[in-house]
Amino acid sequence: MPNQSLKRRYSAKLVANFIGLGIGLLVAIIVPRGLGPELYGDYNFLTSFFLSLIGFFTLSTEQGFFVKLSQRPHDIQLISFYSKFNLLAISALFVFIIICQWLKLSDAIWINQPMRFVYMGALAAALTWMVQIMTYVVDAYALTVSSEIMRIIQKAIGFFMIGALFVMHQLSLFNYFIYNYIISIILIVAFIILLSSRGIAFYKEWRLKATKINEYIHEFYHYSRPLFIVSCFSIVATLFERWLLQKFGGSIQQGFYGLSYQIGSICILFTTAMSSIMMREFAIAYKDNAVNEMSRMFRRYVPLLYSIAAFIACFISIQSDAVTFIFGGKQFSNATIPVMIMALYPIHQTYGQLNSTIFLATGQTKIYSIISLVFILVGLPMVYFLIAPAEQMGFEKGATGLAIKMVFIQFIAVNVQLFYHSKYLKLPFIKYFAHQIISVCLFILLAFVSKKIVSFIPVFENNILGNVVSSGFMYCIMVLPVLLFFPKIFGLYPDDIKNGIEVIERQFINLKSNSKNNT
Repeated sequence: MPNQSLKRRYSAKLVANFIGLGIGLLVAIIVPRGLGPELYGDYNFLTSFFLSLIGFFTLSTEQGFFVKLSQRPHDIQLISFYSKFNLLAISALFVFIIICQWLKLSDAIWINQPMRFVYMGALAAALTWMVQIMTYVVDAYALTVSSEIMRIIQKAIGFFMIGALFVMHQLSLFNYFIYNYIISIILIVAFIILLSSRGIAFYKEWRLKATKINEYIHEFYHYSRPLFIVSCFSIVATLFERWLLQKFGGSIQQGFYGLSYQIGSICILFTTAMSSIMMREFAIAYKDNAVNEMSRMFRRYVPLLYSIAAFIACFISIQSDAVTFIFGGKQFSNATIPVMIMALYPIHQTYGQLNSTIFLATGQTKIYSIISLVFILVGLPMVYFLIAPAEQMGFEKGATGLAIKMVFIQFIAVNVQLFYHSKYLKLPFIKYFAHQIISVCLFILLAFVSKKIVSFIPVFENNILGNVVSSGFMYCIMVLPVLLFFPKIFGLYPDDIKNGIEVIERQFINLKSNSKNNT
């Protein structure tokens, strides 16, 4: 079975994410403008609700599945078992909707949502979940390069579809659901074909013996039992937060929060590319009892990925007014503050993703669950008081309130996780904590200064896009000396900068030599 290198797999994901980012930015601009805040909020409310519910029905086993498959790639029956398990969970999701409708609870749960959109939202969430599981499978088999090529093609097809709907004024909520069905099915089929071409035809071993099923159930039970308890609370908390926002803020506030979350996701481009790959490498290192290798990977990659996410996030946060207008137009103008806050969320989401990979790869699910549970319980009253109306002892902050809660709880929880990891991997916690604070403060300062400098140039006074691009260019120029003279801000070492300069010089010499030869 081919085993592509860590560097090549990360590069493939990174390139695909860059291309996908360009396409995704265009789609992210088209969809909110085409649907408007209310319908965009309805879509986000329904899909996030049902994605959380599927996570509950699958007992939070998806990460465990990825770890087990990474450690035992020849166990193809494991994929067959988990595929059946997910189909059972998706069936339970629709049974739940039917029961709620029969008991006349649908209006109380899915506030102001027609039942046809409730069912469509559930199907969209189910297909999204299936894509996520298939992505875990191809990453576990180190087929990242091929899978990312397929993902680029899928995104390109999706862009032309959504662009056509927008141009023809047919971008309704119904059609947007259909669009998501099509692009999800395209990717699922492509992944199945890719796996089959590598001899991983799990559907050929669809029928499993009862003893094998019991063996897998026993294995997942022991791995995921601590996660299931915290999953119950996590899903209830997530559903409660979005339900509370829907009840007190309505679909428009859901739309504002959805847009802010979507924009914030741009900042986590690099870490999304690395998280599943890192989990696979951590799982293999732990299996080989190579704690020193895990420590080396943490030192090498985590501060770097955090700094890159912070570099992007701080700029977007400072430019939140312009970015909100570019993505949503005037109808999303009240989403500026949520966007400003949620742009900072992916900074520590980076640490959160990579911290969780260590907990899950090493089987420390109990500690992970306890930490998560504590902060879930702390967040529940906090989010209520931030969103609830004044007559119910709240601050009526809507999407802004939910954004504040998300960023604050994330920061505290991630650093508690980091404290445990620093002990396990024998790393200095204070050093990594200080790096977080210093890098973010520096990037925010430079982003603010670059924005102020460009604001004094008359030609950009009424040119929002030109203002953002020019500020971004100025920001990069200001950050460059920091990278060269203080590389540790980016989690790098002086040798990294020296080697990078040498590579650029060699490329320049080769280019110059080739130019002379051609002449």
